[in-house]
Amino acid sequence: MHQITISIDPVLLADHAAEITWAWRTLLTGIGYAWCESDDPAAACDIAYSADPNFRPQARIWLRAEPARWRTPATLRLAGVGAHGDWAVPQYAEQPDDQSFIVTAEQQVRIGRDVLFDFFWLTTGQEEASFNKNKHGYLDLADSPYQANLALRRAMASGIGVGLERALMLRSVPPPLPRWPHGRRAAACGTHDVDYPEVVRWLEPLRILARQGVGGLRAAAEVAGGRRNHWRFAEWMRAEERFGLRSAFYFVARKGSLIEYAAGTPDSFYDIRAPQFRELFARLRDAGFEIGMHASYRAYQSTARFAAEKQALEYASGGSILGNRHHYWHLDPHDPEATLLIHEKIGLLYDTSLFHDRYVGWRRASCWPFFPFHQGERRALKTLQIPTAWMDDQAFGARHCNPGEPADILRGLVDRVAAQGGVMCANIHDYVYDDTLFPGWSKLYLALLDDLSARGTFWLATPAQIARHWIDRATALERASHGLGRPIAQGAA
Repeated sequence: MHQITISIDPVLLADHAAEITWAWRTLLTGIGYAWCESDDPAAACDIAYSADPNFRPQARIWLRAEPARWRTPATLRLAGVGAHGDWAVPQYAEQPDDQSFIVTAEQQVRIGRDVLFDFFWLTTGQEEASFNKNKHGYLDLADSPYQANLALRRAMASGIGVGLERALMLRSVPPPLPRWPHGRRAAACGTHDVDYPEVVRWLEPLRILARQGVGGLRAAAEVAGGRRNHWRFAEWMRAEERFGLRSAFYFVARKGSLIEYAAGTPDSFYDIRAPQFRELFARLRDAGFEIGMHASYRAYQSTARFAAEKQALEYASGGSILGNRHHYWHLDPHDPEATLLIHEKIGLLYDTSLFHDRYVGWRRASCWPFFPFHQGERRALKTLQIPTAWMDDQAFGARHCNPGEPADILRGLVDRVAAQGGVMCANIHDYVYDDTLFPGWSKLYLALLDDLSARGTFWLATPAQIARHWIDRATALERASHGLGRPIAQGAA
């Protein structure tokens, strides 16, 4: 693998070393380059990062640093989204006239904008604290540039990585380490939140009538009479196996109740210790599907509670639990990083919870997996984040938040992932397989799988397989590297 030589102005490292080195390590790992940090002013280097355009003039690439932004990242607001060539460029209200970006000179590529800071700002969610939240902690982006420009669908942070890779190619740097195995350009995984596998026969007919009106009378009667239900795991498995996919099913270990649901703790009602679930777990594992954790609504409030849920699911399912997604995407609404830290503490290999419930796209602007930065501890966390791009309800219940035809939106997301070499992580609930009860839901997801399979450029794998591959690749790059502070932490499990 090729090693990139990088030189960072010591002035920048005096106050922001942890943040800057994390951003560089994450970017270069995503691209696929090992690194060597150089402090020799007389030596040649590949990348020079400084506010001074005369810093290391022999560098192949000079990247402009903007120290003022590093000093106050949380105060900046996205004013709009522009693009320059194939780069996706955030534009901030503080400097709306800053259009300089990249100039190719005879001896040097000069990038006249601090895209490293942009990458850090986006992937650490600096603006999130400024948005209104509902009772579940969902962010309201309705009047923001993110919605006006459909910015979440652009994957701007990983787009910066692709742009930097192309800039290096302009200077004849050898190709990077491939992101994915088997010669595949990108990766994809299917996931299922197991929220409601056993219907409440007196309640579900009312829900059907609320969704479908009088047209749902027959289906409601069939559910009430036990002739139609949500237990469709075998059908999901057969459908996905046709495309060569093994998905992940995320189960809630804590059993809730209707009373708790009404009181504001909307956990699922099933018991993972019941015989039918133990039999299901064995079938899933034997067929190569993944069993993951769907952390309960308030799991983030206690490390001990979170760990106990993981242990209970491991015991009931007869195997290790490597991955997680939070029920209702419910991380700590005031401090998501505190929840991400718990993932590390309880030994999760990966998580898929950094996502907007109502809005299609990548919450932290990257379709590449990454180790999140904990701003309080100023370090990378050990639990890998696999970014989720789409959830089924966004095409049906929250369609008003996502302009465009759902099939076209999904194709656009897949196109973006293919172009950036990322991962397409889709989420569809366990209970929506039946087209009579949920018209069009499973068909849209299966059409997505058909598209992914037909392209022939996607590695279809479980999230755990994707996480292990990315962590192994990151570890290999780190072992071939030198400098840039403490290394990215290796996987937690």
